[in-house]
Amino acid sequence: MEWAEAIGEAVNYIESHIMEELTMYEVAAHVNISPFYFQKGFRILCGYTIAEYVRKRRMALAGEELITSDITVMELAMKYGYDSPDSFTKAFSRFHGNTPLTVRKDKTMIRTFAPLKLTISLKGGNVMDYRIVKKEAFSVLCTSKEFTYENAKQEIPLYWQEHYSSGKGEYVCGMFGINIDPQMGNERFEYLIADIYNPSVDIPKGFEVKGIPAFTWAVFPCKGAMPDALQDVNKKIFSEWLPALQDYEFVAGYCVEMYDAPDKYPNGTNDENYYTEIWIPVRKK
Repeated sequence: MEWAEAIGEAVNYIESHIMEELTMYEVAAHVNISPFYFQKGFRILCGYTIAEYVRKRRMALAGEELITSDITVMELAMKYGYDSPDSFTKAFSRFHGNTPLTVRKDKTMIRTFAPLKLTISLKGGNVMDYRIVKKEAFSVLCTSKEFTYENAKQEIPLYWQEHYSSGKGEYVCGMFGINIDPQMGNERFEYLIADIYNPSVDIPKGFEVKGIPAFTWAVFPCKGAMPDALQDVNKKIFSEWLPALQDYEFVAGYCVEMYDAPDKYPNGTNDENYYTEIWIPVRKK
């Protein structure tokens, strides 16, 4: 199944099982894509994690049912997977802006969240620059932390802030940000803030050395202010490059972002010429 077709089929599968206990692994298995890349691609293309999408769709459906039937709040809570009316009311209020009782009593407005209709536009020409590069295994000096796919988008930038505010940037400048999920199917993945390891230098306290295996990498250059330029290339990888891919496929649960030294640019990472790269391991089909 091609990538564009797979994402569309995943949305259809979610919609047809919206009231069931869905997991990212089940949806990814249905479209035969590794959870590691499926979760990343779904979030980039659709703007939500699978769990976020399911929660919003269910809450929209709960609002519709509340105003079109006599179902009780208790029954709604149980039907839509909440342990108690209180937890359901809190989630309902966050989404709709009012409690279920207020909506029913005062006939206030509710919010809708329509099913995704994903359209992927394939563009020809030189839309994306990339190169295929074989790299030997290499070692990095790093700090590492585990993140869930669900919260990584919010928590990883905070992890970088913590790295520099704690003084760790003195030892590791942050040449790389590396995602690692070797099984490509865990709920959590390891994230490294890393530099190339110099064996002649002692390993500072709180740091470790990790090996990155030899791979053939698809390397995507990116030029522009962070984080917008990098996010734009990431989106194009999943919306333009991957759907048109003929000869290669993703091979392992690694994703490397390489950052140039900010002090080389007048405006640092906000410079219009700031350079980064995204590396994705691939193999010939």
